[in-house]
Amino acid sequence: MLLRHIKLILSYDGTDFLGWQVQPTGPTIQGVLATAIGRITGENVLPQGSGRTDAGVHALGQVASFATTSPIPASNLVDALNDVLPVAIRVLAASEVPAEFHPRKSARAKTYRYRIFRGGICSPFLARYVWHYPYPLNEEAICCAAGRVVGKHDFTSFAAVDSERKQSDEPRSNVRTIFSSQCWHQEDELVYEVCGSGFLHHMVRNLVGTFILVGKETLKPQDIGRILEARNRSASGATAPAQGLFLVNVEY
Repeated sequence: MLLRHIKLILSYDGTDFLGWQVQPTGPTIQGVLATAIGRITGENVLPQGSGRTDAGVHALGQVASFATTSPIPASNLVDALNDVLPVAIRVLAASEVPAEFHPRKSARAKTYRYRIFRGGICSPFLARYVWHYPYPLNEEAICCAAGRVVGKHDFTSFAAVDSERKQSDEPRSNVRTIFSSQCWHQEDELVYEVCGSGFLHHMVRNLVGTFILVGKETLKPQDIGRILEARNRSASGATAPAQGLFLVNVEY
């Protein structure tokens, strides 16, 4: 039978999941999606994603792919999968792609967005999707600091240790290229958006945590360069909470 390769674009609320990658201790996006595909095609597949979003992180445009011998047209898979997936996960589009396509390895850029709610009272209908930070911040300094990570840098200072990597794995470069990094105030939110060639484990959340220190004036915008040069996680700020982070889209 003909083996076809299907690309999916997904949107999900990550609140009740342990991230993208299959875990033995609870539900994950990858695991739930694999079960749904199995129910539709009758096949045992493990879809590959463009990246491993952490527990509690959301996606507006995650990309996944899987191989199948099912004759179901790609366009029909959208409705079929959404019928069996939980409402927290939606398939936005499905299409056939060449066999060499890989959601992560073929990606040229990813965009992430982080939302910080600045109002005094955060609605319970919003709290799952923002970091509520009502305390004084120099937002102009934060936006200045955000621009200082644009370019090609070693982001070791902003990378968490990845517990899922084996000690036997070959060392990987922590050099990434950031194409744009900007923030703006939108109603009661401070929004940070960054687009880059790739991102390290917790990198965006560690950037946000460091920018908060700039906003508190514990650090200055020009300290970002020093932190990058240090190549030491202890030089940067704490990791921002997961619920404010969204994977916006992936470019190929």
